[in-house]
Amino acid sequence: MTRTLGVLMDPIAGITIKKDTTFAMLLEAQRRGWRIAYMTQGDLAIRHGEPWARLAPLEVREDPHDWFTLGEATWTDLRTVDAVLARKDPPVDAQFIYDTHVLQLAHDAGVLVVNDPRGLRDANEKLFTQHFPQCCAPTLVAREPAELKRFAAEHGKVVLKPLDGMGGRSIFLSHHGDPNLNVILETLTGNGHAFALAQKFIPEISAGDKRILLVDGEPVPYALARIPQGDEFRGNLAAGGRGVGVPLSERDRWIAAQVAPELRRRGMLFVGLDVIGDWLTEINVTSPTCVRELDAQFGLNIAGMLFDVIENRLA
Repeated sequence: MTRTLGVLMDPIAGITIKKDTTFAMLLEAQRRGWRIAYMTQGDLAIRHGEPWARLAPLEVREDPHDWFTLGEATWTDLRTVDAVLARKDPPVDAQFIYDTHVLQLAHDAGVLVVNDPRGLRDANEKLFTQHFPQCCAPTLVAREPAELKRFAAEHGKVVLKPLDGMGGRSIFLSHHGDPNLNVILETLTGNGHAFALAQKFIPEISAGDKRILLVDGEPVPYALARIPQGDEFRGNLAAGGRGVGVPLSERDRWIAAQVAPELRRRGMLFVGLDVIGDWLTEINVTSPTCVRELDAQFGLNIAGMLFDVIENRLA
């Protein structure tokens, strides 16, 4: 019996296949004989309490100049697919949350959604780390600029970020006494109306911001250390960081073991932990990346590990 995989993602025409994790998953699904049905945010709907999507048959290939073929999209009851990869990039805004409600209806009808829609709603990638304070450097989440300034005065050098970004966007490095600190906090909090996160600066960022991938709670044995380049303090690949594969340390494995049981409980099958030095900084659940880089450096097939789990769940 041929299984059908729905994939909710950003427009496939705009991806870079050599580093796109969703594309690696699609190649693996196709290799295993799955039928792939493609959709973007605008293709979702609810009809009388039923989840529907405008699905287009998709074929993929490892060709940087011609990597996909899309068939004609048709409106389809989403409960007829076997599994859905929910791989829409942040920001996690209102539209993203609404998407998870459509996917929830499919999930409740028995479709395997990766990751679980409830988990996508609940596990904000910046805030969810605070369920594991034993793994984290000193952190404050607040709306009030004065409270965030107090944190900077206490800890000296701090990293400041919004709660809904990705790829290093709108992340600031500041310090107590920085003449720009007031305007940074006004910008991030919208003059006290939006939460911002402050974290004590971790100098080990010079050795890289490690992405550790967990498949059903089990860590891949290697991480991708994203190392800042030049005068940039951010290691994100989207901000110009250089990716270097490294074996997991004992501390990395300990952090993964602390987080994994809760991820399993919430149905989060594919998750990326960000670790700087000895400290967990983010838990990425929406569309974790770095599969292609780790596969290439270590001869892995991380998407294969994920589809082993998916197929076992469906069996």
